[in-house]
Amino acid sequence: MRKQQLLLLLTIGLWSGFTKIQATYAQFGPPGGGPGGPGGFGRQQDGRRQKEEFTGVADDAPKGNGKISGLLVDSLSGKPVEFATVALISTKTNKPVDGTTSDAKGNFTLSKLAPGDFRLQYSFIGYKNSDSKPFTIVKGTDLKMGSVKLAPDVRTLGEVVVTGQAALIEEKVDRLVFNADKDIAVKGGDASDILKRVPMLSVDLDGNVSLRGSQNIRVLINNKPSTIVAASVADALKQLPADMIKTVEVITSPSAKYDAEGAAGIINIITKKNTLHGLTLNVDAGVGLRASNLGLNGSYRQGKLGITLGGFGRMMYNRASSTLDQTTRSGTQPLRTLQDNSAFDKPIFGQYNLGFDYDLAKNQSLSANVRFGTRNFIQEQNQLTSTYSGQSLISQMNRDVDRKDLSNSVDMNLDYIRTFKPQQEWSISTQYSRTNLTNNFFADVLTSTGALSARQQNLNNNVNQEMTIQSDYQTPIKKNQLLEFGGKAIMRKVDSDYRYLIGGGSGELSIDPNNPTGALSYNQNIGAGYISYTYVTPSKYTFKIGTRYEHTSITANQSTEVVKNKPLNIPSYGNLVPSINVSKSLKAGTTLKAAYNRRIQRPGLQQLNPNVNAANPQMIMQGNPNLSPELTDNAELSLSSTIKKTYLNVSVFGRLTNNAITQVRIPVDTSLYDFPAGAILTTFQNIGVQRTMGANVFFNTNLTSKWSLNGGFDGYYVYMQGATPGLDGKSMTISNTGISIGGRLMSQLQLDKGWSAQVFSFFRGPMPQLQGTQGGFYMYSLGIRKDLANKRGSVGLAAENFIGNGVVMRTQLDSPILSQVSVNRLYNQNVKLTFTYRIGKMSFDAPRRKARSVNNDDVKAGEGGNDGGQPQQQQQSAPTGGGRPR
Repeated sequence: MRKQQLLLLLTIGLWSGFTKIQATYAQFGPPGGGPGGPGGFGRQQDGRRQKEEFTGVADDAPKGNGKISGLLVDSLSGKPVEFATVALISTKTNKPVDGTTSDAKGNFTLSKLAPGDFRLQYSFIGYKNSDSKPFTIVKGTDLKMGSVKLAPDVRTLGEVVVTGQAALIEEKVDRLVFNADKDIAVKGGDASDILKRVPMLSVDLDGNVSLRGSQNIRVLINNKPSTIVAASVADALKQLPADMIKTVEVITSPSAKYDAEGAAGIINIITKKNTLHGLTLNVDAGVGLRASNLGLNGSYRQGKLGITLGGFGRMMYNRASSTLDQTTRSGTQPLRTLQDNSAFDKPIFGQYNLGFDYDLAKNQSLSANVRFGTRNFIQEQNQLTSTYSGQSLISQMNRDVDRKDLSNSVDMNLDYIRTFKPQQEWSISTQYSRTNLTNNFFADVLTSTGALSARQQNLNNNVNQEMTIQSDYQTPIKKNQLLEFGGKAIMRKVDSDYRYLIGGGSGELSIDPNNPTGALSYNQNIGAGYISYTYVTPSKYTFKIGTRYEHTSITANQSTEVVKNKPLNIPSYGNLVPSINVSKSLKAGTTLKAAYNRRIQRPGLQQLNPNVNAANPQMIMQGNPNLSPELTDNAELSLSSTIKKTYLNVSVFGRLTNNAITQVRIPVDTSLYDFPAGAILTTFQNIGVQRTMGANVFFNTNLTSKWSLNGGFDGYYVYMQGATPGLDGKSMTISNTGISIGGRLMSQLQLDKGWSAQVFSFFRGPMPQLQGTQGGFYMYSLGIRKDLANKRGSVGLAAENFIGNGVVMRTQLDSPILSQVSVNRLYNQNVKLTFTYRIGKMSFDAPRRKARSVNNDDVKAGEGGNDGGQPQQQQQSAPTGGGRPR
């Protein structure tokens, strides 16, 4: 855009109410008011005075009685173009002397015009600038411009997608945004591959995500929850293709509008959405040594209706191995266990969705969406376990194990929003989610000669379902304040039934009387209400304060072979969770922010499930249905600035968690369960206190117009204190402290003729746990891509961890009753070829206001371009509704 055109858009566009330019909000606040009120950008009561304030066009400029009117329409659809900028430019000085915007029907009028020679210039984002022919105004002129057609700027949009060098990392009012669609090396991967690259996040070899060293987070997809995410974040991320992710938002200090869940914060994954109209089909495919994928996504949009239909499937094939050296000291003689474990994974993931949105009226919108997800994770293991008492071998066991972790999920949303005027709106949102989970294993116990000696099978079926309804309202108060409030109800039900079967050498199976069989029924109802207030001072301080109250009631029953429907005494509880966010815009684009909030972490399905999973009988897993929620107080301070071509952000943070939920490992009581001596049970407990302090530093710089470099460093110190069994069987208090550091570095290069390249590296140091330290690991990748003709598709080649023999992670655990060293090896060297192609034709359509959607960010998962309408820059933002309700 030429310099003069850009100045016109900034000056007259600000006056007219172009709400996307958020710098206006910082100084003048959101639109609002009515007759006699503070006024808004689009319907001002004192237009001439405010026009001078926003455009610099003096109110005492020469006036006359000339008049110009017309209608702005889209050249393709014929629809009116609302709120476009119309500038009256003097042909002598080539400068604007007056201006206006089109109304909601595309009409515009300029009146009280002085005589002279002029031309009109029409501009709006997404359209090519258009100039009228010169004309002359004399006394009494009433000029009718008729229908003026604005042509979509399709060429410019294509250039921005391919060659634009917008920051890979952006900071918005309450979040950090990682623009994942710029990352070429992850094509053919999944969401976990993207999250490894996001500042402040780390992803372990199993796909579990940590934010600033804590896995107590909430993951949303397009501002919505999913029951499969509640069951397992790692599995949910594997179902989401990296090619469909637009941005990842890291929200470390959520406002009161968000559910109180997520002690460390919220991760919101925004997928690519279609803002065009027409019919199109996208094909994404990839073939690699470790994984292959195929995706088909179609969309249709015309008039008031938009429809999307898509499917994605990914098949993986990978080897892994591990060794275990473990000593338990719960008896008279320490027992040492050595184990070699090799595994072959064959997971298949799929995701399918159907959605539509419809404009009921110009200020009302209805949307609905159905999403299906499926996971078929099959693993073949071979375990060779030897147990020693002193130097004597007392047992040896060889097992072939087939694990099946299967799930299918459905999420259905129906959402309605009504806008009364800019920034004043009311919405109602509903959601139903259901996930069926199957976690089974089948084991053959073999003799030294390979003959079958025994069989064991564990069957565990789970159902997790939620029903949610919420309503939100927001309205501006004067020109620099915003009020938000709303309510929400969540009805959640978890069911799990489990049983063990055993058999001898004949292979026939029957119920095992020595191992647990039973069921859990867990009902949780949550009622919540919130209020949030935002105020922007003339000196560019922004204060956002709020509070949220949540009441949780739980009824649960556990059944065993002996006792049926035994009530679990879990009391109801209420929590008041305040939040305070303060920011200050300093000079030279520098922003200082401070925040405090309190968060709740409720236990998730994996932590509650009482099934004893002994797929590896030396490392048994079991949930704890008696867990209580944990409470965390968070505080952070950050400074961000742009220095020449470099964006820099530095932040420090602190967390204090009471009643912290964490993994605890204890020797199995063999008098209760028929498991081998020396076996370790991993379960979950509310351990007590956890204190964390840390810092994050990251940067993004453009070395040239086509070469960018970004990276970061993070570290934290943690202190943990909790109870664990001692040598005498009684509970004793233990503590642990430690420091963990990590970092990442990425460089991207745009080459000629549609070629581009990228290199990425990541490392995470050892992470302290209550009973020891989880091992660190590293990853790296290199990728190239070639765009096809007319940019309708691309072909890419990427390699990951291609030097050496995969990734090795060493974990060491210590407590008074056990010590354990485990080494995991993931043979994840990978080379993949990716291909994308787009069929069909699209044309630009003006942005549509979508109905809001439910998101439940209140459940803790198992350990192991902002769609939300958020402001663009903290230093320039005044009150905003924050987009979708939380």
